Amino acid sequence: MRRLRRGLLGLGVVVAVVAAVGFAGRHHLRGASLVVRSLPSAGGLGRVPLWRSRPFTEQDSSVPSRHGPLRARLYRPSGHVQRSVLLVPGVHALGIDEPRLVAFARNLAALGLAVVTPELPDLARYRITPRSTDMIEDAAAGLAQKQEWAPDGRVGLMGISFAGGLSIVAAGRPLLRDHTAFAMAFGGHGDLPRVLRFLCTGIQPDGTRRAPHDYGVVIILLSTLDRIVPPDQAEGLRTGLLTFLEASHLDMFDRKRAQGTFDRARQMEKELPEPSATLLRHVNDRNVAALGVVLLPHIDEFGDDPALSAERSEAPRAPVHLLHGLDDNVIPATESTLLAEHLRSRTSVRCVISPLITHAEVNRQARFRDVWNLVGFWADIFAE
Repeated sequence: MRRLRRGLLGLGVVVAVVAAVGFAGRHHLRGASLVVRSLPSAGGLGRVPLWRSRPFTEQDSSVPSRHGPLRARLYRPSGHVQRSVLLVPGVHALGIDEPRLVAFARNLAALGLAVVTPELPDLARYRITPRSTDMIEDAAAGLAQKQEWAPDGRVGLMGISFAGGLSIVAAGRPLLRDHTAFAMAFGGHGDLPRVLRFLCTGIQPDGTRRAPHDYGVVIILLSTLDRIVPPDQAEGLRTGLLTFLEASHLDMFDRKRAQGTFDRARQMEKELPEPSATLLRHVNDRNVAALGVVLLPHIDEFGDDPALSAERSEAPRAPVHLLHGLDDNVIPATESTLLAEHLRSRTSVRCVISPLITHAEVNRQARFRDVWNLVGFWADIFAE
């Protein structure tokens, strides 16, 4: 009964938002359409056409970069394209095939934005590298040169999770500085070493504590294992870590397969020499504290490249939009708050910290004010 009441309350909030949007402008209508489609409490209302959907095509392709061509997917609405966006997935093995990213890109295309999703190979291998920023820069610059995709020579950049911070960096580079309509980070970071320190210690910049997600320390370990274990152990440990991450992903939709994959990671732990065996055991046990002690001495060496942190790079000239989940325990919401403070003297910034979002996904019950804040955020994006 309590769950039913919560569901009815959430549905009532969505109805109220839909009614309020009737008095707003067209950008709010598009923003509301996107938000309502994303809210689990919307139920059947998520399919109500607040804004008339445009048919679109979906095509696999590639985009050039200085590091070689990148696999990409193009979502192009019918008719004239007024604005295109480069939508960059976060650290995830499925890359541009990740179902939530695909659904998001399709929703944007149906609402009139042309979307290109480039696959960054390092992020798909759970590695955060400076060349990923280069790839975002090159893909966006190439898109901005296409008259049929960018009539005014400018494109929007949208990055999810760690790709959000990298997209802000790319938007400030000379190649893109005058060709970026806006830059947006969804659950992104301002300073990578600061995030890594939180993941290792659970201490946020203001001194408060929050239990970090174990996913984050596993990514750090993958990127630093060459410094932590002997060279002849690196490949075995890397395979074990990737197996654990695969199981963690499967656990979201296929518990049986996930358990089998977790068991395989446990077996690998028994077959590894020390110190790799102990490190993989900490991963399998989700022992973030023990891993944090090992990794903390290496985070500055790993993360101090300016290409990895917006606060260490040239600020974009274009408007910056930051959206973050209040209770994010992978990249804490303080990252967007601090990045907004850093950028405000350099460009216009909108920052929304929402209780409706976890890391980079809208999946909470709704209150009117929180939904309306999201609607306004996306209305600003559609207006750029």
